[in-house]
Amino acid sequence: MIQNKALSMISLATKAGKTVSGEFCTEKEVKTGRAALVIVAGDASENTKKKFRNMCDYYHVPIYFYEDKDTLGHAMGKEFRASLAVLDAGFAKGIMRHLDA
Repeated sequence: MIQNKALSMISLATKAGKTVSGEFCTEKEVKTGRAALVIVAGDASENTKKKFRNMCDYYHVPIYFYEDKDTLGHAMGKEFRASLAVLDAGFAKGIMRHLDA
């Protein structure tokens, strides 16, 4: 149930225009300082996971590894997505609360 709430929050944030997805867009938002949270699919390649882990550590952005590409993509109403960034601090806080539970 908790997982469904996190995915619902991701869906709401996407509808509000407060998320970006895809490796290039996620990376750009982290580096410009707009990303409040990064979520990477658990089945993403090890290279992708390492890249985002190092980037988020450097830029002090919280990062979570969650579910799989299909689940993240479905929550955003798109095809599969390996990574996404939440741009709104309020949404990010709510999603993190559900992911930590």
